[in-house]
Amino acid sequence: MRSVSYVQCVALDFGGSLFPHAICLGDADNDALNELVVGDTNGKLCVYKNDDSKPWAVRSCQGMLTCVGVGDVCNKGKNLVVAVSAEGWFHLFDLTSASKHPDASGHHELAAVEEQKPVFKQHIPANTKVMLISDIDGDGKCELVVGYTDRVVRAFRWEDLSESSDHVSGQLLLLKKWLLEGQVDSLSVNPGPDGSPELMVSQPGCGYAILLCTWDSEQQATAEGRDSSAPSSETPVRDVILHQTSGRIHNKNVSTHLIGSIGRGTLKLMEGADKLLWSVQVDHQLFALEKLDVTGNGHEEVIACAWDGQTYIIDHNRTVARFQADENVSAFCAGLYACKGGSNSPCLVYVSFNQKIYIYWDVQLERMESTNLLKILDCDPEFGNLLQQLGVERGDVSAVKDLIHKTLYFPEKEQQSSPSQCQDPAGTDSSAHYTANQDPL
Repeated sequence: MRSVSYVQCVALDFGGSLFPHAICLGDADNDALNELVVGDTNGKLCVYKNDDSKPWAVRSCQGMLTCVGVGDVCNKGKNLVVAVSAEGWFHLFDLTSASKHPDASGHHELAAVEEQKPVFKQHIPANTKVMLISDIDGDGKCELVVGYTDRVVRAFRWEDLSESSDHVSGQLLLLKKWLLEGQVDSLSVNPGPDGSPELMVSQPGCGYAILLCTWDSEQQATAEGRDSSAPSSETPVRDVILHQTSGRIHNKNVSTHLIGSIGRGTLKLMEGADKLLWSVQVDHQLFALEKLDVTGNGHEEVIACAWDGQTYIIDHNRTVARFQADENVSAFCAGLYACKGGSNSPCLVYVSFNQKIYIYWDVQLERMESTNLLKILDCDPEFGNLLQQLGVERGDVSAVKDLIHKTLYFPEKEQQSSPSQCQDPAGTDSSAHYTANQDPL
């Protein structure tokens, strides 16, 4: 396991305290650049943009915010900011117009009270814990899934009462309620065997459950008579398929998080319901799990964070790299964020206990697997041509290593000791060409 170091970091001011799921990255103002959205226990919603340490936009919500999100929850073709409180208040904010009217400093602190208010607010069952905005039934439209502290998961769908794409008018309708055996710590959507989305929820003891979306047959009854169907949709239905990631009994007091499973320092990558691809044991208590492509090869790596800031980056081949943040953290997320340069880049976001949020931006790795300089150069055709010009056999590993050592640490002496008779057909000294290519070596 190798260690990596990231030095490009910005510190944001954040004076509140927050729940672990009250932070996310997303395009909050529909400008194709991602922002950071954070909600605190006082109902304050902060949106950060670029590398500015102050919030770009601040909104007030009712209650303690337990989870926030960004997505097209109303299926109008644009993102809205969603904030849900522990008391059950669901808030929608449209920040698209906010990006058009900033103040002189670039912030959006509106004085008008009506503009500070959410564009929509509705009360849903209280004790919310985690939230997901995604298409969970394969109909091409987003649903809102909320996990609760009482082992319940509810799915909602937005019913639009307005044909306008700009005006938000409607309500959340309950689609289904599932009752789980254990506490819900995270929600995830993954493709099933037939390619359709599967809603997965974590269960204690390194387990998870697949929640079946069976409301298609109920939609016709809902359209014909909403009052008659509402009680049945609220009744807990145990369309739950429980899975354990191994036959060994895990500690049921240990929480589990999905896109894989986290036990007490155990990460597991599953293919399908029961095929274990790999398991990694680490020496830290993990509390957050994300996925992010840090190599730029189109394949996402698993990002796991511990309370002390130790962060593990793991690829599909179980290659592990770790990064140590400077402080203990209370919340963590990873994703794309437009910190600098006007473009999104992979970022790691840590909320510390000293009223700061640290964003490590452009956290990229050329490769996950360990390698050495000789292996990298051996894949470069130009390297072989240079060795031939210098009279060094490519298969003579000792001579090649000696040449690289002298080039890196004693370039002047190496240039002086180069054979004068080693010239190219044009009669020019090949050492000049070799010196000009020292930087890539």
